[in-house]
Order: sequence, then C-alpha cells, then structure tokens
Amino acid sequence: MATMAAMRGGRHWVGALIIISFSSLLHQAVNGFLLSPRQSVCHKITIVRAKNKSQVDDASSPSPCHLSRRSAIAIGATAALAPLSLSLSTPLLYPANAMTTELSTPIMSQQKESTPTPTPNDPKPTTSIPNWTLRGKGGVEFPMLALNTAGMSMEETCQSIEFARKEGMTHIDFHPGQERDGVAKYLSKHKDERGLLFLNTKIRMAPRGTSPKDAANLARDQIDEDLSILNVKNVDMLMLRDSPDPKVIQSQWAVMEEALAEGKTRSIGVINYCPSALKSVLQTARVLPAVNYIMVHVGMGDDVHGLRAAGENVAGIRTFAYGQTGEPYPTTEIMNNPILQRIGKAHGKSTEEVALRWVLQNGMAASIRPSSSFGRCVGEECRLGIAKQACCFDWTLTEKEMVKLDAMESPDDNPTLFSSAGCPGAFGSPAWALGRVR
Repeated sequence: MATMAAMRGGRHWVGALIIISFSSLLHQAVNGFLLSPRQSVCHKITIVRAKNKSQVDDASSPSPCHLSRRSAIAIGATAALAPLSLSLSTPLLYPANAMTTELSTPIMSQQKESTPTPTPNDPKPTTSIPNWTLRGKGGVEFPMLALNTAGMSMEETCQSIEFARKEGMTHIDFHPGQERDGVAKYLSKHKDERGLLFLNTKIRMAPRGTSPKDAANLARDQIDEDLSILNVKNVDMLMLRDSPDPKVIQSQWAVMEEALAEGKTRSIGVINYCPSALKSVLQTARVLPAVNYIMVHVGMGDDVHGLRAAGENVAGIRTFAYGQTGEPYPTTEIMNNPILQRIGKAHGKSTEEVALRWVLQNGMAASIRPSSSFGRCVGEECRLGIAKQACCFDWTLTEKEMVKLDAMESPDDNPTLFSSAGCPGAFGSPAWALGRVR
C-alpha cells in the first residue's frame, strides 16, 4: 500500500512537470498569437454598484476578512500602487480619461433592412444602453455594453455588427487584423453610421526585446494603418497592451497621448494591466487611462482581487470587463453553476445572462461574446445570443441575489489572464498551468 501511494504521488509530480513544460511552449505560442494581426485576450474598498437601470449607489457591506489567495493579491495590489496616490496629485496636462459616474442615454441605432427579421418571440430591449461620460475634451460617451468580436473572421465580424446594431448596440470592441477588416467592411456598407458607433480597438503587444523607441514607432504605425483601413479620421478608444519592460509601456503610452492630442482617438485605456503594469504607466502618464479592460466573472469577487479598487481609487481608472462566463472558453463551473441556474430560473434568464447582469450591476461595463461558440458568429445562435444579452438593462438582480453572487469564491481566476509575461499567471505560463493542476 505504501509503495502504491508513493507511485501515485510520483505520477502527480511527473504530471505537473510535464504540464509546466508544455505550458512554457504554449506561452510562447500565445505570445506569437497576441503579436499577430489575428490576436484576440484585509480591507475592502468601497466601490460603485449600479442598483438598477438608471441609478448608482455605494456597496459598503464588507466581506469576511481572511487571508485567502484573493485577499493576498488584493493587499499586494494596494501596496504596489499606494505610492502613486501622492505623485498623482501633481497636475496633469488634462484629466481626459478620468471618469464620472454619470449615466446618459446613447444614440439609438436605425434598424437596417439588411439584418434578419426577428421572429415574434425574440427578446427586444426596452431600456437604452447607458453610457459612462469620460471627463476631458468633448465629454466622450462610453456605452456600457460592447460587442466583443475576438477571434472572428472578417465576414463574421461584419455579420455580428449587423446583429448588434439591430438590438441598439453601438460599442464595437475589436482587434487589429481580420476583425478590424470586418469593421471596415461594415462601415463601407453603412457610411452614414460612423457617428453612431463607438469604435474601440487595441495596440498590438510589442515583441519581447523590442526597444522603447521601436515599440513607440510600432504603435504609431499601427494607429495610422488602422485608420487608413477603416477609412475613418479617428476611433473612439485605443487600448494599450502591457509589456515586461516598463520603458516600453511608457514609450507606447506617450504615443497614445500623442494620438489623443492629434484627434486620432477620442479616449485611451489599457488592457490586462496588473498592479505592476499600472504602476509603470502611471509613473509617466500625462493623461490617465480611462479604463482597464480585464477579465471579470462570478467567483473572482466584486473587487476583482483588489485590482478594481486599485485602479479606480488611485487614478479613477474604471473597469471594463470581458469573460463573464470565463476565458479562453466558457467555464463549465459557471455555465452549470446551481446558484446561477436557480437565480436565472427565478427571472426567466439563462446562466450567461445572470453572469453578465452581475458584472453590470456591480458598476462595471462589459464586452459580450455573441454566444458560447467563442470566436464565431454563425446564424441564429449568434443573432439570438446578442439579442438576449442586449436586454441586460431591462431587469435587475435582487440585493440578496447580489450578496450571494458576490460571496462566491469559485471559479476563481486571473483578471489579467491575457497579459504579457510581465504580469503573474499569464495564459500559458507555468504558474497558470499549476493553477489548473490544483
């Protein structure tokens, strides 16, 4: 018996080592994917929670204080960014991307004949998608619900926008490459709609080892290339990916500020920034990021490992969320969760809709996958998935339901999963693989 136990223990260790080795190769592959044009990825601080469709309120009820993995990360995040709270009192060039909590009504879309005609039983949103109003020049309106085209082909991206526009959605969250080309195709067919859409795209991650100067040039060239292909004078938001090199982050952020000043974008933000990456950008920023685009889902806590409070309380950086049902594919622990299923049944909603509503009701904006077939937009599944999620502001979770969902500690996850190797636990890294083994 002792011998068999030892053998089993040995197999576990060998298995873990194999997974770690494999994950290192996977990490390199993922980095290559992110660099390509086809890339997709013991104190509770008070945060803002939207209690209903048109109001916001403070959620001040504390959660039990225990040094879990989440608590440790929260403490680390706060400690890492705390020194910046003093330096940020220095006047900025202008606070273009700090945030207010105002909600306003977006311009609603005109229905297009080219989109499929819905059946009588289709859900139709009755409440307009609210906006955040970004401070700064022009008071940019940021729609709180976005279409996430990650991984789609040009044709599928264009089709998904057709579906989204039919439901009154205006915020398009896309990557450079095929997705951008799909947006360009849509714009070429609907030339009168540029003023109705909020175009939100991302700067490609600089290859590891790129000098700060070359990284800045890469960002500058991409911005000009994207605007040319889209055939527009500007986009509404540019989001910057992180780098293991703080100097690269800072040089590229300077290019973002330059693009903002030149009118090539109306606002700027960051994507998958962990505390150390946020610290790097804030050390030299003249214009603060409007948002940090990170993964958020039930089980991660409403403070998202302290990262949300660190950004919002230190620099007014609001949380824009993806991955309401997990990433890089839907998580069965969310899709089949009995708590979400019971709540969904009480409201006549799916688990996906409950997961999305939890994010929004906690005061975050959200970018939605059209369906559980990530990276695809095919027929009725895509159209109906967008239609259902577009109704997310027509109903609310009760306070008891929110408390129950806030208290969930599983499935836990890394909010900056698709960051560079400069942030811990990035997708494909040994730390990520070990987390999966456990």
